[in-house]
Amino acid sequence: MYLAAIAFIAAGYVDYPLIAFHFENARTVPREMIPLLYAVAMGVDAIAALVFGRLFDRFGFGVIIAATTISLFFAPLVFAVMGMALWGIGMGAQESIMRAVVAEMVSTDRRGTAYGFFNTGYGIAWFLGSALMGYLYGVSLTLLIAFSMAAQAVSIPLVIFVMRNKGSTE
Repeated sequence: MYLAAIAFIAAGYVDYPLIAFHFENARTVPREMIPLLYAVAMGVDAIAALVFGRLFDRFGFGVIIAATTISLFFAPLVFAVMGMALWGIGMGAQESIMRAVVAEMVSTDRRGTAYGFFNTGYGIAWFLGSALMGYLYGVSLTLLIAFSMAAQAVSIPLVIFVMRNKGSTE
């Protein structure tokens, strides 16, 4: 169930190459600013990973819900530049606490296998979501944003379900 929740987050997370393509295609950002925006997002990502890691260690599983809720709103803003910080926050959460939960849920003798399944499922979901969003970009930016937000929103009740059935990581 946890992997399903994270798969929805991954499927709905717009990859930076599509964001950069939009910036160039729509000419909303000068070309030379596109890599700079990515660098800013990666700086936010690094800080967010540290903050969310610390919060996860202190408060447990519920931090994933907070991180997902915060980053959920990057989609309507990211194509207009303002959402790059939220995008970086979401990346920081994905790169830190979402994987840390696996360690909390699985015994040490099964952790390698669990991480393998987790990363495979996450990667497949990211690929399928990215392919769909690439297609949706050509159809309607509004549909792309709606899909991104809906996919991530679906993950929240799933995470709550897992949290209630597995207990807090405190």
